[in-house]
Order: sequence, then C-alpha cells, then structure tokens
Amino acid sequence: MTQESKNAFRIRLGAVALALSGALFVLFPVVRPFSDESSLRGAQAFASTSWVLSHALGMGAFVLLTLGFLGVYIRLQETRAERRAFWALVLSWIGAGMTLPFFGAEAFSLQVIGQEALNQNNPAILDLVNSVRFGPGIIFAISGLLLVGVAAIVVASAVWKSGSLPRWSGVPLAIGLAVYIPQLQGNPSFQPIRIVDGLWIAMGCVLMAWGMSKGRGRVTTS
Repeated sequence: MTQESKNAFRIRLGAVALALSGALFVLFPVVRPFSDESSLRGAQAFASTSWVLSHALGMGAFVLLTLGFLGVYIRLQETRAERRAFWALVLSWIGAGMTLPFFGAEAFSLQVIGQEALNQNNPAILDLVNSVRFGPGIIFAISGLLLVGVAAIVVASAVWKSGSLPRWSGVPLAIGLAVYIPQLQGNPSFQPIRIVDGLWIAMGCVLMAWGMSKGRGRVTTS
C-alpha cells in the first residue's frame, strides 16, 4: 500500500469519525434526562442508566471529533492551509482532553449523589451536585470547550483557505461549537435548544465529512 493510499484510507476514516461525532452530539441531549435537579425527580434522573449513557455519548462525540480533525489535517497537509489545520488539530486534542474529565464527573459522581439522595429520600443531598459542577473542575471544562470551539473556527478557516474542500463546509461546525457553552444548561427548557444545536453540529460534521470523502480536488500549495 502506497503512502497516498494510506492517507486516502485515513481521510475516509476521519470522515466517518466526523459523521459519527455529529450523530453523538445529537444523541447526547436527546438521551440525557432533564428534570428539576433540586428534587427527587432530579435524583432519579442522575441515578438512571440514561444519565450515564448520555454522557458517555457526549464523551464519544468529542473523541470522534478529534479523530475527524486528524482526517482533516491529513486531507489538507499538502495545501497552503496545512499550518492552520495542524494547530486546529492540536487545539482540539487539548480542548477535548480538558473537557472529558468534567463529563466523567457529571456521569459518575452525579449518579452516586442521585442514588444516595434516593436511598435516604433526602433531596438536600443534591446540593452536592453544584459542588461537583462548579468546583475547580469547571475551569478545565470551560477552557476545554473554548479550545474546541476555537479549533473548529481554525478548521473552518483552514478549509476556506485550502481550496481543496468546499469553502463553506467548515462554517456550520464552527458556529455550532462556538455556541456550545452558552446553552449547556441543565434546565429542562434548554433541552430543545441543545437538541437544535446538536443537529446543527451534526450537519456541520456531515458537510465536512462529505467534502473530505470527495476527490482530492484542487490543491494549492504555498
């Protein structure tokens, strides 16, 4: 297998990873139970299998997103946008690495808190939820999500500059991830907004994956 065929295979894998990432960004808010998190209904949500599953889907979305960005980098490494694609890849790796521990804490720590609140029939135990969410770890989570958002913007600019992919294909993903933090709320009223944003991100992932899976197209070098 030649290096060119190896790269073509890796680009296709990256495109598949991007498409799957988009699907998981939709499933995360769809599967995640939303309720009054200060009541025992909130405890039931935290203690449920759906709570852990949804956050596992969210973690998978970020992991697959970085693999997709690796495919984008390989696709653009012979273009004048190679440097931007490289830095987007690095930023996505760092950002996802800083974000994933927070998702893990949400999934497993809050499940334990919810189970304990149910066992003792005491919703006051749910006060610990904010201690988990807004402790020192929130700095890592916000910083990580910001870096992922910046990475998506840099990817979009690299795609635009490269001339090797449809110029507009990176824009929807950049917009979707840029507004990911403001709507990341547990309030039930935010669920439709989160689903819409997940659908927007999925559309961006699919559009970029479609562009990657096409022929090599026009390659412009510096």
